[in-house]
Parts: sequence; C-alpha cells; structure tokens
Amino acid sequence: MTPAIECARKARIAYTVHAYDHDPRNTAWGAEAAERLDLPPEQVFKTLLVSLESDPRRLAVAVVPVSARLGLKALASALGARKAALAGVKDAERATGYVAGGISPLGQKRRLPLVLDASAAGLDTLFVSAGRRGLEIGLAPSDLLRITGGRLAPITG
Repeated sequence: MTPAIECARKARIAYTVHAYDHDPRNTAWGAEAAERLDLPPEQVFKTLLVSLESDPRRLAVAVVPVSARLGLKALASALGARKAALAGVKDAERATGYVAGGISPLGQKRRLPLVLDASAAGLDTLFVSAGRRGLEIGLAPSDLLRITGGRLAPITG
C-alpha cells in the first residue's frame, strides 16, 4: 500500500485503485495511464510541482488534466505569487517522497499548497497517481481538495 492509498483509507473516502503495466521507456506517464486504463485524458490528472518566486524551497502542487498544459501565470496568481516555474525533479521527489511519474497529490511527505484545475469541478471522479508508476487512484474532486487542503482554480493555459 502506498502513502497515497493509506491517506485515502485513513480519510474514509470512497476511492478505487487501478493498476496497469507501465512501460519503463514511456515518460508520458499521465497519458500512458489514460490510455492503458481506457479513460478520457480529461479525467486523468497529472501532479506537477512548482517553485514560487524562483525559490526552490517554496514549493506548491498543481493538479491538471493530462490533456492540458499548466498555465504557470494562472497558477502563480491562484497562489498569490508573482511567478511560478516547474520545480526540479530532485526537489519534487525530495519534497513529496515519491519518484517522478509516480508523484501523487495524496500522502506527500510535506503538505504543500495545492491547486486543482477548475475543469475537475464537473467530474464525479478524477484519477491521479496512487504513488507509483502504473498505479492510479480514482476519487471525487471534492475529496481530493478536502484531504489536501487544496483549492480549485483555472490553472491550465
């Protein structure tokens, strides 16, 4: 059991876990999950870490559909910052306790500010990494926000 699944279990929310055979040569992890699980890419979300104000110690989490691109200016605005940039892989892995391609918004080592793209509001269930490549967890967007203390905002661009 991953920390993400344990987090969902402890929160006593409804969730489902979906495993698939991950191709280690594939680095488009979110798109691979959507394809392998036969899910619409708009329903599968990727977890991206960003640094705010060019400070690698000031990290935040963006959760956006795999079919969309993160709008860094929109994310910075949603977090009250002037600018945001994608965090380095090592910084992201160190802060979350997960490896790239398996970073979940749930069960991270440190609770970081989290913004979920507003497109999730119309979904009953969204899918995010369950804490390792080849494993997804499905849950209600409202539960994801409640568990993480996150907020909803339009952050795709």
